[in-house]
Amino acid sequence: MTLFEEVGFNPNSRPQDLHWKYWRQRFDWAGTRSFVLTDERRIIAHGSAVPGRIAWGDHRASILQVTDWAASPKSPSAGVSLLGRIGALADIHVSVGGSRDTREIMPLIGFEPLCRITGFVRPLRPWRIFASGKRMGWRLAARFLRGLIWKARAPSVELAQCRLLRIGPQQLALLASVFPRPRAGMAVLERSPALFAHALACPMVASELYAIALRGKMRGYVLLTFAPGQARVADIWTQSEDPADWRACIQCAVERAMQHDDVAEIIAWASTPALSARWLECGFHARTEEPVLIRQRGALEIPSTVHLQMLDTDAAYLHHGLPGLWA
Repeated sequence: MTLFEEVGFNPNSRPQDLHWKYWRQRFDWAGTRSFVLTDERRIIAHGSAVPGRIAWGDHRASILQVTDWAASPKSPSAGVSLLGRIGALADIHVSVGGSRDTREIMPLIGFEPLCRITGFVRPLRPWRIFASGKRMGWRLAARFLRGLIWKARAPSVELAQCRLLRIGPQQLALLASVFPRPRAGMAVLERSPALFAHALACPMVASELYAIALRGKMRGYVLLTFAPGQARVADIWTQSEDPADWRACIQCAVERAMQHDDVAEIIAWASTPALSARWLECGFHARTEEPVLIRQRGALEIPSTVHLQMLDTDAAYLHHGLPGLWA
């Protein structure tokens, strides 16, 4: 029995998935991103690093999240030990959400609250909930009716001032001028052509990256990933601070997701009040809220307002082969 089977954990585990997650070369990390502890007979703990860079003001720091974290019930301290060793490889170790056990452990080993992430959903084809594999019953019927109501009340997609340009691996440099930059009182996770090249190569989900033009000028981008039945706004940014421009970018993402006939809903994250408000204005509904905790080396005064997206974790691609719909 493998460690993951022992603890009831079911990550994406095809050989090509594991290679991409753990061993495909990244510009910002040398060597493997998969780590284990053994007792000389078997693996008793595992964790994988998702690296990144965070920027605020004039500061830059390395950051990582540990995913696919598991420990044998017979050696619970092994998981904590391995977590600490992996986290020490960056200036900041971030923990987003996680199981109830994980959330209880993190404050006990030095993690402190940074912000919260809200997950939003907008139904596109509510009837596709019946293809999710769930048993028919009154709960499923109620969800279907709710989805119909939410869809009917969502604003229509207006794209008069917004245009999308599909960006492939060979055109990634075009986006460099619109990558996120820190703003007063807000930190951002840095982006690069190499990071998007890695994301587009993910074998677990289909991906589409678009440059966003507002009033004829490139102002931002959106990365969509497609899990079974679900479109995910893995990353979105615009240089503009005008709420109308953010709404236009979101509506562009919705329009692209609607081109996929098998998509039942589109989901997104927000870790700032401003972006949360934009999702709500565009017909999205809050469905989840998760804490973001950090443990850091040294006294880094990171703003509590951080633009954090699914691309910065495994949420952009993690799925289990069947629709896991939110609406």
